[in-house]
Amino acid sequence: MDTDARLWLNKVPQVTVLFWIIKMMSTTVGETGADFLNADLNFGLGATTALMGILFAVALAFQLRARRYAPSLYWLTVVFVSVFGTLLTDNLTDRLNVPLAASTACFSIALMATFAIWYAQEKTLSILSIDSPRRELFYWAAILFTFALGTAAGDWLAEGLNLGYANSALLFGGLIAAVAFFRYIFKADAVACFWIAYVLTRPFGASCGDLLSQPASSGGLGFGAIEASIVFLALIIGMVIYLSLVPKRLNQ
Repeated sequence: MDTDARLWLNKVPQVTVLFWIIKMMSTTVGETGADFLNADLNFGLGATTALMGILFAVALAFQLRARRYAPSLYWLTVVFVSVFGTLLTDNLTDRLNVPLAASTACFSIALMATFAIWYAQEKTLSILSIDSPRRELFYWAAILFTFALGTAAGDWLAEGLNLGYANSALLFGGLIAAVAFFRYIFKADAVACFWIAYVLTRPFGASCGDLLSQPASSGGLGFGAIEASIVFLALIIGMVIYLSLVPKRLNQ
């Protein structure tokens, strides 16, 4: 199969600057959206988790049935998995009283196990080869665990270790910059750098979301969860519309 055909069959977008911007914003929406539904609308953690689990399952089913990459469907699934992954950690912390350090360790093990099984079965972890149903299932399982892990690690540093939202955002932002530096200067492995950055953008986006939405008494700027969610959702929608309108070769 030639390169163009494989790119057409690949079910995920090309990794560009716009990809990372939308990904980061989706993590912010995951954090502020979960808080908005749970606290501001008084859905409660259980009902919010059930609702977002259903929406994620429906979006994922359509994504899996699609025969090619569709920006709107792909990023809708990412937004839902972002919120649902956040809620997995929130349930462990708030309902089962699992320490954030333990959640971080558990989701790290789950992600590593997913990668190990994926590689054993497919001999690759590259997102340039998400061109079969089994590879796509591995991909979305990994994505789910990156969001849950990023939430646990981010909350552990910002709240459990009292690092604060601003300092957490600076820390994770600096780590992302370090990954980019090693990739482009020292030509570090592209697949490893991608997945490390993918994990780190979750706590970075969540820290930014908490910094914007949380009250000043909690170390935030006090803009509110609904305002932050609306702004970032609007930006995501605008960029996804752009990706849907540009030639396929530019967003594949």
